Parts: sequence; C-alpha cells; structure tokens
Amino acid sequence: MVGSEPWLLPAGIEEILPEEAARLERVRRNLIDVFASWGYDLIIPPIIEYLSSLLTGTGSDLDLQTFKLTDQISGRLMGVRADMTPQAARVDGHHLKRNIPVRLCYLGTVLHTRPDGISGSRSFLQVGAELYGHTGIESDVEILSLMLETLATAGVKRVHLDIGHVGIYRGLVRQAGLSAEDETRVFDALQRKARGDVDELLAALVIPDPLRRMIAGLIDLNGDEEVLSVARTCLVQASEEVQQELDRLVDLALQLHRWIPEVPLHFDLAELRGYHYHTGVVFGAFVPEHGQEIARGGRYDDIGKVFGRARAATGFSTDLKALVRLAKESEDAPRATRGGILAPYAPEAELRHRVRALRASGERVIYALPGQAVAARELGCDRTLRREAGTWVIRAVGHPRVGPGPEQQQ
Repeated sequence: MVGSEPWLLPAGIEEILPEEAARLERVRRNLIDVFASWGYDLIIPPIIEYLSSLLTGTGSDLDLQTFKLTDQISGRLMGVRADMTPQAARVDGHHLKRNIPVRLCYLGTVLHTRPDGISGSRSFLQVGAELYGHTGIESDVEILSLMLETLATAGVKRVHLDIGHVGIYRGLVRQAGLSAEDETRVFDALQRKARGDVDELLAALVIPDPLRRMIAGLIDLNGDEEVLSVARTCLVQASEEVQQELDRLVDLALQLHRWIPEVPLHFDLAELRGYHYHTGVVFGAFVPEHGQEIARGGRYDDIGKVFGRARAATGFSTDLKALVRLAKESEDAPRATRGGILAPYAPEAELRHRVRALRASGERVIYALPGQAVAARELGCDRTLRREAGTWVIRAVGHPRVGPGPEQQQ
C-alpha cells in the first residue's frame, strides 16, 4: 500500500538527488549564458494559469497532456503547463509588443499527464528558445544552430537532424480539396508510414490521380538532401504554394550546409510532427542508439494572433534532464566539481573571514560540527583548513578521520 511506503512517487515523477542536481545546475547556468550571448532574453512564465491560455495555438495539441484543476478563487479551469511555447508567444504578443525581431528563452518545469520522450518521464525541465518577427529561413537556421549549441553545451555528441515541412502536405491537401476529416485520416496514415492505408484512403476520394500519387509519394521522399531533387520531379504538378514551400526547404538545406557542415541532415516530407500548430519547417535532433528525438522545433507563424498580434515565429525546446543523463558518460559531459574543504568549527574572526573568502572564490567549504566525528571524504572534502604557525592554511586530506579535537579548539 502507498500509505505504508510514503517515500514512493507517482509513476513518471522523479526527484533529483545531489550529484545529478549539481550537474543539472551547472549546465543550466551555462545554457543561460549561451542564450544571452546569442541575444536571447530569459523569461519566467508561471507554472500554472488559466487553461484557455495554455491551450491556445500551439497548446491545442496539448489538451490530453495537461493536468487540469479548478481555481478556488475564480471558479475557472486552470492547467499546469505542459509546454512553455504558448507562454512565450503570449509574452511576445501581449506584453512586449515590439515591431522588431524578438528573441526569448526559457527554462523551467513542465508536467505531462502521460510519459513522453526518451526517459519515460512525466516531469521535464524544459529549455528552449523562440525567435519572433522574422519570416526568412535565416531565422530557422539561427534556431537550428542554437539548438545544436545547446546540445553541445549539455555534452551531447553525434547529433543528426531530421527535417520536414508541414506546408508541403498542407498545400497538397488544399489543392485536393480534402475535408478536415479526410485530411486527418490521411495524415494519421502518413505518420504511421502505412502505404497500404494511405493508398486505400486516397482511392476512396474523388480527387485527380496526380494528386493521389503526390500525396502517397510523400512516404518515399526521405533521405539526404538529394531527395529534395527527387521531390522536384515527384511534385511537378503540385500547386504554386507547394512549389514555394519546397523552394524554401531547398534553400534551408543549402544554408545549413554552410553554417553547420559537420551535422548530418536527413529530410522526410512525410514527417509532420506538430502538424496542427506548425506552419512550415519542422525538425528533430537525434543521437545514435536512441529512436526518439532529444530536441524538437519548427516554424509556427501567427500563434500570437489570439494574444493581439500575429507574428512569424520559430523555435525549439528540449528536456534538460534527459540531455544531462545522455551526456553523463560522454567525455564532453560537464566535469564534476572539485572536492570541498573541511574547516574546524571555531568562533574566530580570522577563520570566518578566511572561510568567507574561500566561498566567494567558488570553493565549497564545510564546517566540521562538534561532536560529529566524520571522515572528510565522506563529506565530499579532499582538503582541510587548519592552523599552522598562527596562519590558516589548506592541506590535502592526510588523515583517515577528521573530527572535533585540539585543532578545532584553537
């Protein structure tokens, strides 16, 4: 029974113990500095707010993942955020109201009703960045580059990118005049890469044969950038809208080869992640031996319309806890901090000043409390602070145990 084991946590909810917490905090600080160096301003939205705001635009896909409760003050339905992207869009559209490109970043806890991601967790430390107010592929390139630097800062290696474009499928659907119901059915089959189901669904629809072939053919349009040349031929009868979106994808591939030539690129025109809110390029980052993406993002123009301003937008997000765990065994992972210094417990001004100065310089200093004999290394200390010839000096641990004694009484 749970009552007899009060230490148990709900499935998918975990607590972070000291060693991992320290590693997470080091990476968190580094990432905030990285974002600042790129010109991204940090925001800290609330973890809970009215459900109608959380499920706006991007959030409409998150209904099933959002914990809901009733506000005892207003009586309105509230939700615990499952994604910080709609909150960032509100900040840009409602609070900042700038007419220039706006760069925002965030880092905070989000909660899902169901497990998601490579860790099977329901509680994530989401970190991400959003760029508002620019429609060109240059902003997509910037966001992709920043995502890769984020992964590198966390110590994640051997990343490759999977890139799609929801605008191509959406344009074909409009050209075919599919109903919302038929669009959803074909979309679901495409996501499963179920060619037989796609063919069966399209055969039942009254649309021209070339459109059937183009929509079904999206399943086969995946591979390196050469697949984009194949797509030119396969989609030659597509609308001008589709041609323009394909042009954008080709231009993006060229730009990425210039900016991040070392990163493998994979294109998949049937990959429609976030279809119900993304409007253009979509992407995911993967590493070997993990089938699920470790970071994701894309373009989602006009999400801020409900907040008063329709703005071009592109961004990415990832789970910092998952990244740190992935990088734990990597040689590029953040290094462990140095051991600490064990100081005697003595009410001396000179000692207090010395300890304060050491802490200010970044050292970890622990007082050996009277009556608690303990090994210095058990406290994570590899050095001691002791008085020698009237001066407090630091020495490497040379004795098996350090406890209250003559040194602490000086």
